[in-house]
Amino acid sequence: MPITVKPVTTRQELRQFVKFPLGLYKGCPHYVPGLYSDEMSTLDPSKNPMGKYSKSEKFLAYNEKGEIVGRVIAIINEIANRDWDHAEVRFGWMDFIDDPAVSRALLDAVAEFGRKHGMKRIVGPLGFTDFDSEGCVVEGFDDISSFALRYNYPYYKDHFEALGFEKVNDWLEYRIYVPEQVPDKVSRMAAIVSERYGLHIRKLTRKIVKEEDYGTKIFELINRTYCDLFDFTVLPVDVMQSYIKTYLGLLDLKFVTCVEDGEGKLVAFSITMPSLAHAVKKGNGYLFPLGWWHLLRSMYFKYEDALELLLIAVEPDYRNKGVHAVLFNELIPMLINNGFKYGESNAEMESNTSVQNMWNMYRKDFKRRRRVFGKDL
Repeated sequence: MPITVKPVTTRQELRQFVKFPLGLYKGCPHYVPGLYSDEMSTLDPSKNPMGKYSKSEKFLAYNEKGEIVGRVIAIINEIANRDWDHAEVRFGWMDFIDDPAVSRALLDAVAEFGRKHGMKRIVGPLGFTDFDSEGCVVEGFDDISSFALRYNYPYYKDHFEALGFEKVNDWLEYRIYVPEQVPDKVSRMAAIVSERYGLHIRKLTRKIVKEEDYGTKIFELINRTYCDLFDFTVLPVDVMQSYIKTYLGLLDLKFVTCVEDGEGKLVAFSITMPSLAHAVKKGNGYLFPLGWWHLLRSMYFKYEDALELLLIAVEPDYRNKGVHAVLFNELIPMLINNGFKYGESNAEMESNTSVQNMWNMYRKDFKRRRRVFGKDL
């Protein structure tokens, strides 16, 4: 059927763009929507600080009846293109019905946007930064998504491959089960490493975060830790400050664990949070009328079985020295005491074996594989 692709130019069209997956995935038990208010802000260049460092355009696909059948955003991340010395246009927030004409039309629009700005390659799914959901699920379709990552139907992969896209990078996700107690190897290693390097645990409070500008310390360590990973966007100061306001304001700080050296320098941290997947699903991504209550309840009062392991970062000078044991020696008792049964890992690069090896002493299940595709323009 004939497909028409048009750029999003009005607030009403932006709302339609954000809401489209709610209909596409209606009744799908594995899909977890994003928070509507967050999506609206992220996709508004005047509210997303990455708007200063990128070019973007959103597109909606319509069938001959005028019904919306797909969406996508084209993004040119100028920081990543500079730092990684490439000329790529990204596609993200891509969802579509199972019709090859729709996926082709959407990606043609992204490709044309890229060519217009001198790009040589198209890659995705990717967001503005690594804090946006990335990758297309290509394996592991029978389990609910985490709140931080997005699910997609199996046919997405087939569409990309049929259009000549090839694998660029894979991430893996795991379910790690909480042990009954801290493994002896972890507690022994934590004691040895803490004594050898003069490390100690630092738990945060709102006062500490504010008075010591601790959010900046965390995001500066993120930049140093992740800068060598696939297509990572080193965050400018204003983007960091926006994320600090958004994420640290949301987190229950008892689930944030920091490791400092003897001089009070941050050398490692872990950021976790109770899973919000079922809570967000109940509210269908909306805070009102009752979505806020489901979120509040899952965050602070009645936790789900799962904890989301959002971020772990270790100062490059301390890599492969066992510092992760110091974090887990503190984290595991807290998980046990709060009744969590397992943790959902964030997406981990297939090639990042040092991160995956951290889980080897725990019972774990492979959960999902997600992929970034690309091809030359």
